[in-house]
Amino acid sequence: MKLKLVRMFLVSAAFFLLITAAAKLISSFGHAPILETADPLLKLSYRHLFWLAGGIELIIAGVCILGRNVWLQAGLVAYLATNFVIYRIGINHLGFHLCPCMGYLTESLPVSQAATDFILKCILAYLLIGSYATLLARWMRAQQKASRVDVNESTILAQDEQIRTLK
Repeated sequence: MKLKLVRMFLVSAAFFLLITAAAKLISSFGHAPILETADPLLKLSYRHLFWLAGGIELIIAGVCILGRNVWLQAGLVAYLATNFVIYRIGINHLGFHLCPCMGYLTESLPVSQAATDFILKCILAYLLIGSYATLLARWMRAQQKASRVDVNESTILAQDEQIRTLK
């Protein structure tokens, strides 16, 4: 994967994480009764869950924007996206088919909650696939470099052996 493409993915991932973090954090300061309700899967109040998830998203967005280590940046996005997928599977298994991921702000959007949930699933798929593709491409590139080093070392060792036998 070209570095420019990786950079574009990381900046777009940061953008999506900033938007969703802002929605969670803004929602968490509201007065909706659901904020005091415990999440059925994690048993935290939605208010605390939004603070936690929003804070983590902000930190990872910051690393994606300011960081220089692609392994770390893509790894953090992959880790977060994987956890969100596991959460969604768990919440779906408990019978909740719409994720309360964005808090009460989804109610003020001009689209249905089902459409918002679909958009969030698409963003999640983008983050998941993009981060793992980045990690895989980096790993393959590192393997290619390592095999070139091995070939060069083998060539040098073979040449040294030939020189020794000529003496």
